[in-house]
Amino acid sequence: MRFVADAGEHRIAVLGAAGYAGALTADIVWRHPHLELTTITARSDAGARLCDVHPRYDVPLTLAEPDLDAIAEANDAAIVAYPHMAAAPTVAALIERGLKVVDLSADFRLSRAAYEEYYQPHERAELIERAVFGLTETHREELRTADLVANPGCNSTAALLALYPLADLTDDVIVDVKAGVSGAGRGATDKTHFVSVVENVSPYSIGRHRHRAELEMELPIERVSFATHLVPLDQGILATCYLQPDEPIDQRSLLDRFNEFYAEEPFIRIREDAPGVRDVRDTNMAAIHPAVEQDTGRVIVYCVIDNLWKGAAGQAIQNLNVMLGIDETAGLLHGKGARDVS
Repeated sequence: MRFVADAGEHRIAVLGAAGYAGALTADIVWRHPHLELTTITARSDAGARLCDVHPRYDVPLTLAEPDLDAIAEANDAAIVAYPHMAAAPTVAALIERGLKVVDLSADFRLSRAAYEEYYQPHERAELIERAVFGLTETHREELRTADLVANPGCNSTAALLALYPLADLTDDVIVDVKAGVSGAGRGATDKTHFVSVVENVSPYSIGRHRHRAELEMELPIERVSFATHLVPLDQGILATCYLQPDEPIDQRSLLDRFNEFYAEEPFIRIREDAPGVRDVRDTNMAAIHPAVEQDTGRVIVYCVIDNLWKGAAGQAIQNLNVMLGIDETAGLLHGKGARDVS
């Protein structure tokens, strides 16, 4: 069923809608009660209907070559689902034309120094200070007045949600991420090829994953070790975070800390047992289980998200809802279990 936005509500373009995250973004906007999907773009798939490129999404609009002037004239906001290092010029052009923009790439997430250390020289560095880091749960007030939001990475989203309530307890954490193959994007063919992934688990970005920079930026923790592994799933992320607290903490106090920190959050579920990635598949939920290891006193926090939802498209819509002043949960409650936050 498609919701039809009321006249006078918000018109939205999705650029890069042929990729995994872009296609899901377009589908969520298409069914959103307060948004009208007016434009979807792609380069290699231009001329095809999105429902033919991605049959799981019932979006019958035709993908077009991006025409930034036409997009700006027809829309109030845009979500850009371009790869890292390719998004910045398009994002800048849309901002200059007066649109609000949510960018799914890394191009505006970091300081200029950090971006150029982890990626490349920045093409539109003058916009970095203008961008708000789009982890909705911790930057909501800034998002309300933003015109440029940089969506966090999927791995860093899971790790940050696991660690924020504990950031004052330690200066040293280890993050171990297990990630499904869709996080690599539709064009990936090497380590994400079926014959490489099936019946296999393999580490990647060994020694220095780019998403580590987001944890360094957001957390007052001096030492962050960040290890990522590719697992034979199409969607899903499990982040397991290990830390030795400066002062002992018991299990009840640990749970109370998380429940208090996320008490008002519609998409965070604190679990008293360990979650699996299937628990949150096709939802914008994050399920978190914090635990104290009895023999060592070490704290281990597990967080699962769907990398295409809370790690990309769903979080982009959550941010856009806040930017546009509409219900933060609008368009995001149709997934499995999404309304249950007990």
